[in-house]
Amino acid sequence: MADYYELLGVSRNADGDTLKRAYRRLARQYHPDINKEPGSEERFKEIGRAYEVLGDPQTRARYDQFGEAGLGGGGMPDMGDMGGFADLFETFFSGFGGSAQGGRTQRSGPQQGDDLRYDLTIEFLQAVFGQEREIKIPHLETCDTCLGSGAKAGSGPTNCSTCGGVGQVRRATRTPFGSFTQVAECPSCRGGGQVITDPCGSCGGQGVKQVRKKLRINIPAGVDSGTRLRIAGEGNAGLRGAPSGDLYVFLKVKKHSKLHRDGLTILSEVKVSYLQAILGDTIEVETVDGPEKLDIPLGTQPNEVLILENKGIPKLGNPVARGNQRITINVKLPTRFSEEERLLLEQLAKYYSAKGTQNHHHKSGLFSRLFGKLE
Repeated sequence: MADYYELLGVSRNADGDTLKRAYRRLARQYHPDINKEPGSEERFKEIGRAYEVLGDPQTRARYDQFGEAGLGGGGMPDMGDMGGFADLFETFFSGFGGSAQGGRTQRSGPQQGDDLRYDLTIEFLQAVFGQEREIKIPHLETCDTCLGSGAKAGSGPTNCSTCGGVGQVRRATRTPFGSFTQVAECPSCRGGGQVITDPCGSCGGQGVKQVRKKLRINIPAGVDSGTRLRIAGEGNAGLRGAPSGDLYVFLKVKKHSKLHRDGLTILSEVKVSYLQAILGDTIEVETVDGPEKLDIPLGTQPNEVLILENKGIPKLGNPVARGNQRITINVKLPTRFSEEERLLLEQLAKYYSAKGTQNHHHKSGLFSRLFGKLE
């Protein structure tokens, strides 16, 4: 699944109305009753899922913090919210970034800084229990000489001559449905409404400079490969004093040599001798918490699974709740015996046969041979 913001074509700081407009526009474009192209139905479902998550403040906050790993199951949103086909038609033809003739537009102003991505590889146990890590990231910070204004000391920005300080330019378009005004960001001032005529010598009039910064980030317990952590305000600084973007840390977890993860469950294997499986034993096994005692019950069968409760992965966001560890028992049979061992085993086989407790699933030459010796 692609990033939900990218699916809807909105920025990460988009408000609820912007999300709804984007959803309605795309839902109308890819609705299976309208769009018969291959893949349109699947895209329609993806758009619905994206709006279902981002349209709710709580699920949006979890998605921003942890990505899809922080979400539970969910279905399609209520299509009744779309207001029917007629409402979609109206939304489609009035949503060109402007309004019908006579409508008002708002100045966009300085744009928020770009979000950044940082890929971080961590150890298996660090993912289980969490850890505080120090990372170094290259990003744009506000220029300390001009304090982000971009202008040389003693000067300042002036209104853009292209847009008159509005930050937007308009273009009227006539269509069979009436006259519409399309609004776009001013190419000269990039939506800021102002330009720098005497730029700062330190940042070249940009108001920002490239620096390498150290950050300490908290990796919560229970993360997995693909988990995304959001560090607000640590992306690139915005131009002309606009807020900074966010930093997104994408995690990759190294594999463990003996322990394997399946959701909140840890899977492992242990080898025991056939005598330990028959007679039972108490052995030491490896867990994420260190060595633990494991009781091998009397008569344990090959590939039997024993469980250590609360020795699994902590639940993301609720580290008190943990899964279990499931341990598969591999019974190791010897390939060579001493003469004394062989005689003892034959005596045991005779004992069970005489008692009638030995079940044979087919005709046994072994027991025929052993009883032949007794005769």
